[in-house]
Amino acid sequence: MRGSKHKVGLIFFPAFDWAISPDHPEREERLLYTRDQIMEEGLLDVPGIEEFRPTVASDLEINRSHICVPSTANIITESHRIAAGGSITAADLVFTKRVHRSFALLRPPGHHANRVVHGSRGFCTINNEAIMVEHIRHTYGPDLRIAIVDTDAHHADGSQDIFYNDPGVLHISLHQDGRTLYPGTGFTNERGGPAAYGQTVNVPLPPGTGDEGLLYAVENLVLPILDEFQPDVIINAAGQDNHYTDPLTNMNVTAQGYAKLTELLAPDIVVLEGGYSIEGALPYVNAGLLLALAGLDYSAAREPDWSADKVRQSPRVTEAIKAIVGELQEMWSTRKDVDLADIFGSGPIFKRHRRIYYDTDNIMEEQVERIRLCPSCSGWRSIYSGAARGLGGGLGRTTMIAAILIPWHACSQCRREAADELQAAIDSGRFRYVYLQDVKRDIYRRA
Repeated sequence: MRGSKHKVGLIFFPAFDWAISPDHPEREERLLYTRDQIMEEGLLDVPGIEEFRPTVASDLEINRSHICVPSTANIITESHRIAAGGSITAADLVFTKRVHRSFALLRPPGHHANRVVHGSRGFCTINNEAIMVEHIRHTYGPDLRIAIVDTDAHHADGSQDIFYNDPGVLHISLHQDGRTLYPGTGFTNERGGPAAYGQTVNVPLPPGTGDEGLLYAVENLVLPILDEFQPDVIINAAGQDNHYTDPLTNMNVTAQGYAKLTELLAPDIVVLEGGYSIEGALPYVNAGLLLALAGLDYSAAREPDWSADKVRQSPRVTEAIKAIVGELQEMWSTRKDVDLADIFGSGPIFKRHRRIYYDTDNIMEEQVERIRLCPSCSGWRSIYSGAARGLGGGLGRTTMIAAILIPWHACSQCRREAADELQAAIDSGRFRYVYLQDVKRDIYRRA
């Protein structure tokens, strides 16, 4: 039997004991049909493709990326810990050179989970990629340059939130236009915070985008950006709900398109996100993706109901994608010419206010974030947040929390100011919980 060109580690976790509801699109059958397909094709018998068991993420590993209210134990299940731990395993396999590439084929998904977590939104509670990124930086070096390319049909708003002001992370999200799909975000003008402006790249694709359009955006925009950014590791958050049979979206991508995307992107680590066509898409997409990661022929990975008419992309969609890509090419090439004071002010603090809806748990959050505009580092941040169940909940009727965040490479002045901000939040008596998250020193504390 022919061996793989690239050694691939597969981490499989279907979360048998976790589902939002028995008939919810996000349930264990999502991966069971995929498992059957992989076994039927004999892919685990191919020399160079090896299966590994996930680890279980600890509170310490989760709390580097999240402020879980009131605590991690109150928010997540064991399945969430194993999904995050499987992503960590995928990173360790690559960085210790046990494999060339890894594929974390697991659930629950995570890319809609923000820094602050009051509950679940978009089927996500904690962010597997973000937890993995902080593990990578703590274990293999804080100065590694990391690129996340999210190809889920839904905008990766949680990952964008977590890495919004992180100069060490490039975050690219290709997704169905937010005017037509949850979560209603991910537009081209969302470009990152003052310390990482331009490193958030959103590619909102029109409904009806097929292989042609997705691959055009990858070849003409994503690959040139990656080539310039020169990441040490490329992570693909591989949502598969762009598929033409997915019941929740309006896209037209095929298993062949996903496999070709994987070949072009050549990710070091792939982590499964969404994808809800349980029988019609996931088995074929995941088999093609695994073959492409291994450097093997994926031409036979095709859906039984595939036809050219079903997946044809209209000329109108093609022209729209070319216009979006052209706009983003210009924005990327001129990002360093932008006067940041025009966007974030001249300081010392940039403030933004957001309302965040947790559709899975019917929670409305009101959040005020403050970012120190520091000339020496990316600046400390404070988040003041309150959440209530139901769309009518307001800040006055919620449990209020404050979180003080100290980033990697924080300067001494920012550390002093963050300490003062923390004490002021405690002394104010306004907040039920006050959190400190100091990622470099691995300090997470709730007052």
